[in-house]
Amino acid sequence: MDIHQLIIFLVGFALIAIASNQIAKVLQKINFPIITGLIITGIIAGSSVLNFITPKAIEDLNFLNEIALSIIAFSAGSELFLNDLRSRLNSIKWMTIGQLVITFVLSAVVIFFIAGYIPFMKEMNSLSKIAVSILFATIFVARSPSSAIAVINEMRANGPFTKTVMGVTVVKDVLVIILFAICFSIAKAFINGEEIGFFFLVILLLEIAASFALGVIVGKILIIPFAFSMHKHLQGLLVILIGYSVYLFAHFVKIESAFIFEHAFLIEPLLICIIASFMLTNYSKHRIEFSKLLHEIGPLIFIVFFTLTGASLSLQVLMSVYGIAIALFFLRLFTMMLGGAFGVLAAKDDKKYIAIAWMPFLTQAGVALGLATIVAKEFPEWGHEFETIVIAIIVINQLVGPPLFKYALNVVKETHLRAKTPEFDGTRDAVIFGIENQSIALAAQLEKHKWATRIVCLKGMKPADSSHDIIQVDEISIKVFKELQLKKVESIVLMFSDAENYKIAELLYEYVGTKDIIVRLNERENFEKFHKLGVLIIEPATAMVSLMDHFVRSPNATSLLLGMDEGQDTLDIEIRNNDIHGLHLRDLRLPSDIIVLSVKRKGQMIISHGYTRLRLGDIMTMVGSEDSLEEIKIKFDS
Repeated sequence: MDIHQLIIFLVGFALIAIASNQIAKVLQKINFPIITGLIITGIIAGSSVLNFITPKAIEDLNFLNEIALSIIAFSAGSELFLNDLRSRLNSIKWMTIGQLVITFVLSAVVIFFIAGYIPFMKEMNSLSKIAVSILFATIFVARSPSSAIAVINEMRANGPFTKTVMGVTVVKDVLVIILFAICFSIAKAFINGEEIGFFFLVILLLEIAASFALGVIVGKILIIPFAFSMHKHLQGLLVILIGYSVYLFAHFVKIESAFIFEHAFLIEPLLICIIASFMLTNYSKHRIEFSKLLHEIGPLIFIVFFTLTGASLSLQVLMSVYGIAIALFFLRLFTMMLGGAFGVLAAKDDKKYIAIAWMPFLTQAGVALGLATIVAKEFPEWGHEFETIVIAIIVINQLVGPPLFKYALNVVKETHLRAKTPEFDGTRDAVIFGIENQSIALAAQLEKHKWATRIVCLKGMKPADSSHDIIQVDEISIKVFKELQLKKVESIVLMFSDAENYKIAELLYEYVGTKDIIVRLNERENFEKFHKLGVLIIEPATAMVSLMDHFVRSPNATSLLLGMDEGQDTLDIEIRNNDIHGLHLRDLRLPSDIIVLSVKRKGQMIISHGYTRLRLGDIMTMVGSEDSLEEIKIKFDS
């Protein structure tokens, strides 16, 4: 290989990959899955359109595909954490059997009998048709753990149905690699005219056993980057090198065994990587670090893999096979419906799941595409047409699958999305959870600025002050929230322990939707989970340092914002007056002592200037005299 040419290919591909990522993000705004955007960009950059990535470049850059496949396999294995699956093992077992066996067997049989309608299969002999049919059927079984996790996180889903889906998804991806290793060997034997006898079966079992054993060994090696203190970038590089070394070793074994024994001994790199990841995840203390690292390097790997895959496709072939792809998509969908119904009935789950049990398993991504890539490379005569059909099916699955999964989660009522923010009722009020000196002082300060305040505490907590509206409750629950009429409250402040605060914040997020929830954080490690709920977080340990920093660098502005200047105050106000909607900021005719600090629209701060056109729902932050702010409040709120 010419190193100089390889460097040119790498630099050129890096530029295309950067562009591919940006184009995919733009397409994502019109509801295109990011994977689809990457593949489309790759097709445009490939030889069938612009030829920026030539066939020679694709061949020389194949090592990037192998690196990506190893990381995809690591990611699939890392999702198989046994402790998370134990509560739903019976449902997972039967649903996996239903989806795996019925989808595989029925798909293989149907594809064999309709081979005459698939262009590249027409002239094949019966054994070759069987080979291609079982390869198609194997890939039909594959699912996408990353897509499932993305939907579950987006919908904040949790419950028995969600746990079963996640368990089946990751177990299927482990089993599909094993199934592929078997079917791939059988397919090669059928296509190459080899006899499938006792010797063939022994070799096949030895290959699978060797892959398992090497997976355990690589799992031990995979722990090394996490056993020592090192920068995460170095850890990521070592994980990538370990993954790629598995492919290099597999190539070495294949070549050397063919030379020595006149029979290539094939170990399966994907299976090795998935077993290694499974071992680290379940039998080491580095599961969280490993999962976090894969999450960080995953997007980069996907950009490389899907862009390069798109570049290897022929647009002409893609257009010619799209009808077949749609037919095979419906075949897969039908088999999955049958498999889902079988799984529900065999596990004796709630019958209401029968109609939706198949919906979470439609989406495909990395593993399915990785298997198709392996087939394309091994069988160049027809493999690229095979890969193109698979990619077309994956694109359809990517478009249809996530909405169906979301629908299924809504049907079983396991989603925990944010409640709609209630309309402002005209009263500036706040509820403070927790009774202590700080909460009482905060209530006094808010009342001074004409806010109505209530302090809520659990029964048994002795109120330190009786001059404020203090409400004692038996427990924190949705029923209590309704009694307190929290849907009408402008702001809620949480000053309990982090555990109690998080419970309240979750309930508020899901059932109340209050615009501003402020949390006093006690332990720094809990920051991220509060942040995901979109609450405003005050960390006492750093708040004082930050405040003093602002005083040092800008004492006048800090004093102004904190209301320390006599007669001055700040105000956040939402524009609700239709007469103001559409006006430029410069046309508001504000009092001369009012300064507009910021304008926030749909949760995003916008750069404001005199020609900024205001909209209903915009939140303006202003500073000025108390009298002027009161005048503004009446003008904007009416």
